[in-house]
Amino acid sequence: MRAVDWVEERQPDLTLISGDLLSRRSGEPLLRELLARLPNCFAVLGNHDFAASKDPFSQKVQLEDLSPTRLLVDEAETVELRGRKVQIVGVDPRSYRRGKAKPERFADPEADLRILLCHFPQVIDRLTPGVYDLVLAGHLHAGQICVPYPGGKLRLAHLRWTYVEGVYERPGGVLHLSAGLGTTFVPFRFFARPAAYQLVLHSGG
Repeated sequence: MRAVDWVEERQPDLTLISGDLLSRRSGEPLLRELLARLPNCFAVLGNHDFAASKDPFSQKVQLEDLSPTRLLVDEAETVELRGRKVQIVGVDPRSYRRGKAKPERFADPEADLRILLCHFPQVIDRLTPGVYDLVLAGHLHAGQICVPYPGGKLRLAHLRWTYVEGVYERPGGVLHLSAGLGTTFVPFRFFARPAAYQLVLHSGG
């Protein structure tokens, strides 16, 4: 609720959500109420939306039309913002996990900015360089349960992941990996603060 208030107050050009919208069917009415408050919102689904996780309490949810939020399921949409043509492409987590997602085929070379929205951050290593300018992902909850030590953290939920939180520059583009707002398995975080982000993009010219 506080994150939605924060976004609504700022009225960004785009609101982009990288999945894991629900883990309980009972939460759908509240989800729709909150999404309706987000300006120019686009979203993809995550593994928790299909109960594909280690959380024994999660439930598969059938999410389709989330209007006015645009749910992207292996598809693209282009909007004009500040005189620029901006394309948002969304990856379906089911096709991604089956190895059948081909986000490059949706990219519009005429767009001034191409954004890929995918729940799983590893997608950055599968992309052809130059196709997407920005990749937005989630999935890891910044580790959720972390044990700090001098100079770093031991992220117990994701010990071997290359990408866990923040900005990464890779040949496939710039990846921004969100810490997210939710939890899995246990309803709390430890040294892994939830977060929403305001990204300000500047033209390279």
